[in-house]
Amino acid sequence: MAKGLNRVQLIGRLGKDPEMRYTTQGKPVTTFSMATGDRWTDRDGNERDRTEWHLIETWDRLAEICNQYLTKGRQIYIEGRLKTDKWTDRDGGTRYTTKIVALDMMILDSKGDRDSSIAEPEDRGYSPNYEEYERSDPPPAAPPRRAESASPAGGSARNQPQPIGDTMNEDDIPF
Repeated sequence: MAKGLNRVQLIGRLGKDPEMRYTTQGKPVTTFSMATGDRWTDRDGNERDRTEWHLIETWDRLAEICNQYLTKGRQIYIEGRLKTDKWTDRDGGTRYTTKIVALDMMILDSKGDRDSSIAEPEDRGYSPNYEEYERSDPPPAAPPRRAESASPAGGSARNQPQPIGDTMNEDDIPF
């Protein structure tokens, strides 16, 4: 039996440019904030919006890719796990922060889309239209898709975002 499940999937926009640093062992670490939102109708019939802010941390090659290609306002897909850090503040109190350690990332907007979406914050755009992706051919500069396999839910793997992995070359990035 599994010990548990710690998996997070988010689609949202970067709140600021990524910041990269290196550990004492020379490993790259990139952090950035990401906003997600949801919209609902309250019992009075009014539309309500809520924005959640998430701290994202990436490591190794993914950290380098995020630092190089992500900027404030970009729409991305992140898959990772929750991690809680504990420390003692100046007053001796115990403090906690929860962040998402990203294992996979996918850029969802193009450079042109990004400029127009920043100018129009009411454009929510928090979930991609996978049906549209299935009907159109990928752009010629797009990286090749992974082999399709059936997912545990019985759906096609083609419906899932394809994350950027360690085998990615700069020449594979379509922008």
